[in-house]
Amino acid sequence: MTDILEKSQARQRLRSLSEALDSGALKQVARILNGGLSPSDIAHLLESSPPRQRALLWNLVDKQLEGEVLQYLSDDIRGYFLSQLNAQELADIIEDFESDDLADLLQQLPDTVIQEVLDTMDEQDRQRVEEVLSYPEDTAGGLMNTDTITVRPDISIDVVLRYLRRHRTLPPMTDSLIVVSRRDEFIGMLPITKMLVSNPASTVREVMDTDIEPIPVSLSDTKVATLFERYDLISAPVVNDEGRLLGRITIDDVVDVIREDADHSLMSMAGLDEDEDTFAPVWKTTRRRAVWLGINLLTALTASAVIGMFEATIAKVVALAVLMPIVASMGGIAGSQTLTLVIRGMAVGQISGANVGWLLNREFLSGILNGLLWAAVVAGAAMLWFQEVLIGLIIAAALVINLVAAALVGTVLPLFLKSRNIDPALAGSVILTTVTDVVGFMSFLGLATIFYA
Repeated sequence: MTDILEKSQARQRLRSLSEALDSGALKQVARILNGGLSPSDIAHLLESSPPRQRALLWNLVDKQLEGEVLQYLSDDIRGYFLSQLNAQELADIIEDFESDDLADLLQQLPDTVIQEVLDTMDEQDRQRVEEVLSYPEDTAGGLMNTDTITVRPDISIDVVLRYLRRHRTLPPMTDSLIVVSRRDEFIGMLPITKMLVSNPASTVREVMDTDIEPIPVSLSDTKVATLFERYDLISAPVVNDEGRLLGRITIDDVVDVIREDADHSLMSMAGLDEDEDTFAPVWKTTRRRAVWLGINLLTALTASAVIGMFEATIAKVVALAVLMPIVASMGGIAGSQTLTLVIRGMAVGQISGANVGWLLNREFLSGILNGLLWAAVVAGAAMLWFQEVLIGLIIAAALVINLVAAALVGTVLPLFLKSRNIDPALAGSVILTTVTDVVGFMSFLGLATIFYA
């Protein structure tokens, strides 16, 4: 009930802010922004505003809130605001950032600015950030936070509790303490819930969990997200090749990875960046989309060239021009279904060399059965429409050929692209559409040429 009330109040504040903006009451806008909205709500408002209004709102945000708001913004918009700040302004904003969030932010800046910002930090904080920056952004090392609480296995629970009470606060998402050796080698995890109900005289070794597998620092962020999902983790330790503890990853960072992967898959199918700004300027939007439109034009010209090869046949049998889009369209839809299924299976780690053969066989049989089913339907409609049996048989055969080809290509293509380090979500749909168009037109018009020649 409380959550519903808070959401209702937040919506009301956003409506009031919109009305104040429309009326030009900037003092009221600033009061609502800095007194009634959370940083995440402010970030959402900025992302939902056209550029001119967005710049106005940002200038009204309290300096003490800017750092928190930046953490919730998409990379594209955050990068723009960061470019407007000098090194000292950045240093003031990032003072309370966690090491992983700070590393993400700094990676959007030129190297000279990064060094200037690092120089303003104290030695301990600088070392933590440099540790994270030394690993690729899309790995466990790039995700991890170096702010951890570690304990030795030979001390008592009572000592651990007294040690914790000396801290003013615990790092966010601390559900467990990390047990390490004197050389910082990972040994196990001590869940706080388990520690609180244990005998204070017990040692950490007697209470801790040792069946927890730490995350290698070089593991990809997508695989990290899969582990968190599979084992319902809130946090997990990160170790180097020697097993030495480097930091930990928390669920809030994993949620960001899952969201970014989902955005990437969705936007890539249209040739867009996952951080594409909904309200980006006209020229920027046009430039980004022009490349993808050019690629699609080339594929369309390829399909048109195939049609041109059978110009004489089409001129002789007008029904072919009416029916041939059906063959290409059915193949495109069937292929997209398979392609999407395989890309999803690859993303969640369900597809491997051991089961590709079974999947390929299943898609082949499915393509044949669906081909026969819809070939019968379309053939019947074509015969009734044009009062000619031959045209019905030709389109039926072409449909079966194209649906089988679409199923096979939709299965093999993403695996092939992945093996060549090409993003299947980005390139898969374009290649698949070209293949199904070419196979569809070639089979339909080729068969028609044979029988009507």
